Amino acid sequence: MEIVYILAALLLTLPIATLSFYRRENLAGVLLCLSLAFFAWYMGQLLPIMGGPIWGILTGLVITNLWKKQDAFSKGIKVASKRILQMSIVLLGFQMDLVKVFEMGRTSLMVSILTIAVALTVALVLGKILNSPSNEKVLIGVGTAICGGSAIAATAPVLEASDKEIARALTTIFFFNLLAAFIFPILGRAMNMSDTMFGIWAGVAVNDTSSVVAAGYAYSDMAGDIAVIVKLTRSIMIIPIVLCIALMKSGKTKANVMKSFPWFILAFLLASVINTSGLLPADMTVFWSVMGRFFIVTAMVAIGFGCDIKELISGGKRPLFIGLCCSLSVGAVALLLINMIK
Repeated sequence: MEIVYILAALLLTLPIATLSFYRRENLAGVLLCLSLAFFAWYMGQLLPIMGGPIWGILTGLVITNLWKKQDAFSKGIKVASKRILQMSIVLLGFQMDLVKVFEMGRTSLMVSILTIAVALTVALVLGKILNSPSNEKVLIGVGTAICGGSAIAATAPVLEASDKEIARALTTIFFFNLLAAFIFPILGRAMNMSDTMFGIWAGVAVNDTSSVVAAGYAYSDMAGDIAVIVKLTRSIMIIPIVLCIALMKSGKTKANVMKSFPWFILAFLLASVINTSGLLPADMTVFWSVMGRFFIVTAMVAIGFGCDIKELISGGKRPLFIGLCCSLSVGAVALLLINMIK
């Protein structure tokens, strides 16, 4: 059924791409990214533990390093990496049920807030010690703290992060997502955790949705259900975090605030409210949320086109170390807090 939604999304995107993203010279690059996104999406469905966004960035990365003659596509690729990325975040709001988020938030919201603070602090402190690029360490911190690739996608436009910074952050987050999906259920059983405790722990400490689902349901169906709801609670924190980053980046003048303010985050919140209200049929909100996930894959393809494999590998040690420390800190603090409030 999802392939039907994606085909409809492509048809709807063609006039948008033509209008402008919003100029005809952008059309070739946008369509190239959309076409490759179908492959990445399929591979993400085939290997869900890896996910479509990572396949997207790998697809773009491999092609751009094998095929150097991209001048006719370059403008559209840049559009896809920025504007389609913002549009995807807005559409993801249609999968948020704020009632469920706030109900589970009574238990998990404080744990989420404290672990977010820990992840960001560790990322910023280590990034400064290791002289890591400022955008890169913030993206790793936000990705670990909130919701992996989606948080990185929402924060990157506000930071004006480069494609290389985004790619390094995403590959770092992916690596530890993959480990978490296998290690968390083993640790949970070793500690004889209840389904409820493990669900909250996985929902708070594992950052990407695919890995939360994999870890939660590998433990039990009940743990998986709880983990997903906690993950939604945590995901809503992307709004205040991105707004705070925008305000800190903007400086003190009103003009700068207005220029860097992430308006797409407000549209994301509006989409969440509409979905929660039930004003639209369920099929329609499912359609828009699937479009959002597909457009994230499209944007990741475009970001992959902007990366050089040699440069990506050469700068890979610092982000991996920062990601490791962030992941360990969040997992340990979350476990401590859950045991204190149980």
